[in-house]
Order: sequence, then structure tokens, then C-alpha cells
Amino acid sequence: MKRSLALFLASAVLACRAGADEPAAQPLSLEEARATALRNHPQYAAAQLQALLSKEVVKETQAGYYPVANGYVTGVDAASHNTEILAGSLSNSSIDDRVAEGVEVTQLITDFGRTGNLTSSAKNQERAALEGQAATREQVLLNAEASYFAVLQAQSVVEVAQQTLGARKLLTDQVRALAANKLRSDLDLSFAQVAYEQAELLVQNAEGEGESAMASLSTALGYRRPRTFVLTDRAPGTADEQVPEVEPLIDLTLRQRPDLLRLHYAEEAARNTADAEKDANYPTVSATGVAGNSPSHDVRLPNNYAAAGIQLSLPIFAGGSYIAREREAQIRARMAGESLRDAEDNAARDVRIAWVGLRNAVQRLKTTEQLLKHATQAFDLAQARYKAGSSSLIELTDAQLNATSAAIAEANARFDTLIQRAILDYQTGSLR
Repeated sequence: MKRSLALFLASAVLACRAGADEPAAQPLSLEEARATALRNHPQYAAAQLQALLSKEVVKETQAGYYPVANGYVTGVDAASHNTEILAGSLSNSSIDDRVAEGVEVTQLITDFGRTGNLTSSAKNQERAALEGQAATREQVLLNAEASYFAVLQAQSVVEVAQQTLGARKLLTDQVRALAANKLRSDLDLSFAQVAYEQAELLVQNAEGEGESAMASLSTALGYRRPRTFVLTDRAPGTADEQVPEVEPLIDLTLRQRPDLLRLHYAEEAARNTADAEKDANYPTVSATGVAGNSPSHDVRLPNNYAAAGIQLSLPIFAGGSYIAREREAQIRARMAGESLRDAEDNAARDVRIAWVGLRNAVQRLKTTEQLLKHATQAFDLAQARYKAGSSSLIELTDAQLNATSAAIAEANARFDTLIQRAILDYQTGSLR
């Protein structure tokens, strides 16, 4: 007795430790899944960083409007005074012993719009990055919602399979008892056992699909390792789902879908860059001022200095580089425009496909609801006939199989409606 008690306590302790090693399943609502995905998913984090990066690029290009100041400290120890005749350039200052310090300030006066166009290009790239962030956000939300509904769908199929398994086990036990009393044949018992084993396979397949769906949900939420959740939102789709007209949806898509807006701003940025490269052929006018002092120098020179001037820089010849860069930028702008047009055509197609998918899902849900109703009635009738001895076990198992298939089809159609609705919202840019 003591030994049995000790074995029981040891088993209980091991079970508790095993349960402690496995993380407990946490409740998860749909809104929590959306928030978790946006908080954890690396794809969305990368899109946010890209948007921050584009803001810094705008600051870099706008810096051309502001003065540039540099401080200098120079010390020279010349070997001899004959360094005044040093060769090396057309204009060369005398090189004498000296120590000097000073500041040089340069201010752009005009470059005939080049800096302005570069700034406009950077701002449009920033807008494109923000729209890219929004597009990534919708993609992450779609994956989270679709994975959430897929888990609910798989769990519904598991419930149907387990109910079927329970019903067939009960039928098998009844037939076995009747066969033992010679009230049913061994053939009926064999058919019942086959039906029970088929139900076991159905449960095993459904549970495997459920585990796969849970793993996909974990990845969609940004977790590297699979986690187990208890989904608290179980509101299924309904056959009363309203399917809007498709043409207004396409117009809405072209206006608000973020990936299309990203390409639109990218095209504008490319055109601004092309204008900037064209402006590179014009002069640049800037003002320069210098001031400083020299504590050690030739005694014939003053102790400090200051100067200011206007500098005009005119591009004359660079081996065709300016023209080639201008044409390259223009071609890139045209390519961006064609990419936008292609994306708009594909978006219109995707909206139509998603609209057809939602419409068919709603129709399938209505059909499967009726199918389940009639299959259940047929199964009840077949069960009553079998109990009365007026039908065979094959007829009963066929009716039960039809009822199970109808229940699974109805569960799939119910959650397919939600998934297709999320896909349509994503394609139209309405998944917020």
C-alpha cells in the first residue's frame, strides 16, 4: 500500500513538473492579436524604420538651404623663404612660417531650383515610405486576422470530428452488444468498427490541421517559436453578409490603397529627381566669407584677416555626365509611371477576385447551412430506421458520413466568409 502511494505521489510530481515546463495557453482576442502582430512583427518594424530613415534624408537635402561653417587651424613650418616660388597650381599662396586660425562660412544663393527639386524628391520619398509603412501594416493585420480565423476554423472542424467519433463509438458499442446477443451480424460489427476507425482518422487529421494553424498564427503575431492560445472571439460569419458592388470598390482602391499611393509618391520623387538633374546644367551662385587671426606670422602682415566674395560655378564640360544623368533620371521617372499603372491594373484585378471570393463564400455558407439541415434530418431518419430494423448499418453510416461532411463544409464556409471579407478589405485598402 505504501509503495503504491509513493508511486502515485512520484507520478503526480512528475506530471506537475512537465506541466510547468510547457507554457500555459493564454487567452487571445482578435483585437489583441492585431495589436500583438503590430508590436512584434519584424516586417512592420522594418517598415517603421524605413519611414524614419526617409525623414532624415529630407533633413539632409534641406541642409543645402542653410549656411555651411567650417573652422580651420593651420600651422606651417617652411624650410626656407624660397617656398614662395613653389609650383603646383596656377594660383599658389606664399608658404611661410605661420600659425593661423579662422572660420569660413558659405551660403548658397541660388542653384536655379536644383536643391528645391532634390528636397521635393526627398519629401515625396518620405510620403512613399509612410505609405509603405501603412501597406506593411495592412499586410501584417491581414495575416494576423486570416490566421486567427483559420485557427477557429480548424477548431470547429475538430469539434465536429470529435462529435462524430463519439457518436460512432456509441454506435459501435451498441452493435457489439447486439452482435454478442446474436441480434446483429458480425458484418454489421465490422462496418461499425470501420466507421469508428475512419472517425479516428478524421480527428487525427483535424487536430494536425489545428496545430498547423496555431503555428501559423504564432508566426503571424511575430513569435519565432509556436505558442498556444485560447481564442476568445468566436463570432462566425453569417449568410446575411452584404456584398457591395465591385466598381465602387475599385474606385476606392485606386484612391486609398497604400501600396498604390507609395508608387504614386515614388513616381513624383523620380520626376523631381529628373528636374534636379536638369537643373545641374545651370550655374550655382554662393557667397563665401572668411575671418580669423594669426598669432604667429611674417612681421610684415597684420595679425588678423577677413574677406568675403561671391562665387559663380558654371558647368561647361564633364564628358557628357550631366546629360547622361538627366536622361537616366527621366527614364527612371517613366519607369516609375509604368510601374504605377501596372500596379493599378493588378489592384483592380485583385479587388475583383477578392469580391468574387467573398460572394462565393457567402453563397457557399447559405448552401452548406441548408445541406447541414437536410443531412442532419436524413441521419436522424436513418438512425430511427436502423433502430426499428428496417434499414442496414451501411445506410446509417452513409447518412452519418453525409452529416459529418455537411457539418465540416458548413464550418469551413462560415469562417471562409470572415477570411474573404478580410482579404477584400485588404485589397481595397480598408483594413484598419
